[in-house]
Amino acid sequence: MQTQYRHRENHLVERIGWLRAAVLGANDGIVSTASLIVGVAASSSGQGAVLVSGIAGLFAGAMSMAAGEYVSVSSQSDTERADIARERDELSSDIDAERDELAAIYVRRGLDPDLARTVADQLMAKDALGAHARDELGISEVTAARPLQAAFTSAATFATGAALPLLAAMLSPGAPLIPVVAVASLIFLAVLGALGAHAGGANVAKASMRVALWGAFAMTITAGIGALIGGAVA
Repeated sequence: MQTQYRHRENHLVERIGWLRAAVLGANDGIVSTASLIVGVAASSSGQGAVLVSGIAGLFAGAMSMAAGEYVSVSSQSDTERADIARERDELSSDIDAERDELAAIYVRRGLDPDLARTVADQLMAKDALGAHARDELGISEVTAARPLQAAFTSAATFATGAALPLLAAMLSPGAPLIPVVAVASLIFLAVLGALGAHAGGANVAKASMRVALWGAFAMTITAGIGALIGGAVA
């Protein structure tokens, strides 16, 4: 008797929902908070003002990320629900046309017409709406929008990322604050890029370089603006 083995394959695409929000949140937390700290420090403000601005930036940024992600992903979820509702109405009003439409999709993917029709018949007999949502609309369990998951992930990872340059600033009393925070933040960004690339199956070196360069650019611009404003106010 032939034994059947069942196993579950773990695909990288299954991570796309939380991975995007996590990487975006942590990257934004490091870059925005480090740039804020460097900019305020460049304006000749004392360490106390720098730390207060960094802490305020951490909480404000985390709340902003959560709200922004929730609104954005909720819009995507609303669109998905509207498309599925429309598809449900079409299935109830003209199921034969929907079966032909599904079969045509399989033909375009390479099946011969008879086999495509058979596949469409069998899939629709089991779950007509699911088959059309997946193959016509491109909506599946893996890629479906999850607003709350995205909001919490973004807020938590932003706060975690923002805490890193803030910690570097706190641990550098008497040391040149700007270079300490800048160098530490670039290291954090490079590590984040590597972790995100590894989790997503992308090129580690390229991802690390990309996020570090953008972080350096942001901190340089903010430091210049802080120095100009600080000089003008003084």
